[in-house]
Amino acid sequence: MDGTVLVADDDRTIRTVLTQALTRAGCKVHATSSLTTLMRWVGEGKGDVVISDVVMPDGNGLEMLPKIAQDRPGLPVIVISAQNTIMTAIQAAEAEAYDYLPKPFDLPDLMKRTARALELKRRARGEPRAEENERPDELPLVGRTQVMQTLYRLVARVMNTDLPVLISGESGTGKSLIAKAIHDFSDRRSLPFLTVTASDLRELEGPARVLARVRGGTVLIDEIGDIEEEIQARIVRMMDAPGDHVPRFMATTQSDLSAAMDGGRMRQDLYYRLSGALVHVPSLRERVDDIPLLAEHFLARAEREGAPKRDLSADAAELFRAYSWPGNVRQLENAIRRLVLTSRAEEIAKSEVEVVLGNQPEMEPVLGAQDSEKLSGSVARHLRRYFDLHGNMLPPPGLYGRILREVEAPLIEIALDATGGNQAKCADLLGINRNTLRKKITELDIQVTRRRKLM
Repeated sequence: MDGTVLVADDDRTIRTVLTQALTRAGCKVHATSSLTTLMRWVGEGKGDVVISDVVMPDGNGLEMLPKIAQDRPGLPVIVISAQNTIMTAIQAAEAEAYDYLPKPFDLPDLMKRTARALELKRRARGEPRAEENERPDELPLVGRTQVMQTLYRLVARVMNTDLPVLISGESGTGKSLIAKAIHDFSDRRSLPFLTVTASDLRELEGPARVLARVRGGTVLIDEIGDIEEEIQARIVRMMDAPGDHVPRFMATTQSDLSAAMDGGRMRQDLYYRLSGALVHVPSLRERVDDIPLLAEHFLARAEREGAPKRDLSADAAELFRAYSWPGNVRQLENAIRRLVLTSRAEEIAKSEVEVVLGNQPEMEPVLGAQDSEKLSGSVARHLRRYFDLHGNMLPPPGLYGRILREVEAPLIEIALDATGGNQAKCADLLGINRNTLRKKITELDIQVTRRRKLM
């Protein structure tokens, strides 16, 4: 992309994310938390595209659109808003905004829309079409669910620090992609990014060779939990004495390092050196609503690479959502590649997906979980991971209600299923009043289906 983008948002994290991403894509960026400053820039003739929030400390972004259109006819304005209502979208359209995205937005999607807006501006000036492949304009991260938006924000907070980063997650979730994104959008982006395995450090000269190659860039230690103790000791010494050009250290793991420390398989001093910032990459089971978006992404990529155009039928897409994906994003990508090659028609049928996916595999246990683990232990691990995702910041207010709702809804749904939808029996099973149960069913939008149930 090529052009100047004006960003107005009172959320510092969003300004940082957009500034880094747009700068990396080749744009010049002016960012502000003030509509007054934005309007001054517009009046001075700055900017080829505007990205603006609606609710700002000194005004409403939608109310500024007519003034922008008057002062700078043809200047595209992309509106982003946490007020995710149909009225906000209608008001943005009525004010002739170029585009509208609700928060939390998908960063790759916003980058594409910004690229199209810049291309529109360029054509209006009669300039030749920019080469599409001149610079990549999307991140290697696809997802608009809440857990992914939280991940994006955490990445934005840690990328321009020198803190070591420990990235955890199941196999195939994209841990290395997260590490590369942190490097690519950091101040070290022009320096080497080096992935290191145990074999690179096995010889005595291994650490010295690594430091010589990385030259102050970023060292990513792959699957630190699988590295033997002798080599872990060398990593500690390498981190303590990195030489003249101090690199940034990151590591990935799919194992429970706390359990590994308890079992003597992980050095505590190495763990505490690497865990300056903890980043957890969610599994596909934790972000089911991203599966159609990921499938569409991989289908489009295959088409760009010369494969025939393919789309998932509604039944096939539903089967994708219902599958457990033990191999996560990597397994999903491989399944799409195979379906593109084997499908007989443009629309991929459910039967073809069944052939590729085969029988539903058994779910792998959650990291560190034991067969005898109590529910409270599982909930505690989930909550610790949730807090870790926010780094040094606290989660948004209202956590108590959100957590209770997440536990309450499946409890009532499963109890209703066990009692065949009989609300009297369900209320008795749960030990609550029938009116309370009805109120909860309405509040949680639970679908009740009556059927005969053998007791």
